[in-house]
Amino acid sequence: MRYWRGKRGFSQLRLATESGISQRHISFLESGRSQPSREMILKLGIVLDIPLRQRNVMLLAAGYAPAYQERKLSDPEMQAVKQALDFMLRQQAPYPALVVDRLWNLVMSNDPAVKMIHWLLGGPPASGNVIRLMLDPDGLRPYIVNWEDVSADVLQWIQREAMSDGPGSEATMLLEDLLAIPGVRAASIVPNLDRRALPFLPFTVRKDGVELNLFTTITTLGTPHDVTLHELRMEAFFPADEATAEWFRRQRG
Repeated sequence: MRYWRGKRGFSQLRLATESGISQRHISFLESGRSQPSREMILKLGIVLDIPLRQRNVMLLAAGYAPAYQERKLSDPEMQAVKQALDFMLRQQAPYPALVVDRLWNLVMSNDPAVKMIHWLLGGPPASGNVIRLMLDPDGLRPYIVNWEDVSADVLQWIQREAMSDGPGSEATMLLEDLLAIPGVRAASIVPNLDRRALPFLPFTVRKDGVELNLFTTITTLGTPHDVTLHELRMEAFFPADEATAEWFRRQRG
């Protein structure tokens, strides 16, 4: 709890005020002198906006069963969510869109995304991890014009997960693997914040004389009570200029 309090910039006094728990009791919880109730852990998790996966970890550490389930999208209870994601992916056409998990493993994609990746690679991707595919010299990297800038930004997603999960976690091992890719560690130190640049990070790809300028949005599901849903993200690509928009419209046919 001390870790998440510090990460959110909360003093013990602020956490006490916003949670309705005395500052002394919070101090005792952090030092191990008091044992929290299940309800108290859940309340503190909400106040500190702790990811659902980590709230389950805190509950287990205190001797309680996890509160949040982790289902698969194929489970019957997830049918409505799966239909919603399918709808959102279709609506994004003719532009690409992907659904990924917290480590950016590909979960779903629309037809324009599949076509764009196959066009760039000349076939299906070798990796199911989107960030690895973008940074790998044998993947999309040779076609990403500004891959150094892109790598500095996309690695922040994995770094955030690695900080949450700690040493030895799947996220930490993935981050180490990504940083071991030649050139990635040096390129990921500082993002390009040139004030003369566009107000968003462009994602520019080039192949066979065709240059596509895109930017992306990240969408998450609201009020999730399931670990899987909490960690799903939809990345939608949009054209940054008319020439790019026209290229994708032509691919529709």
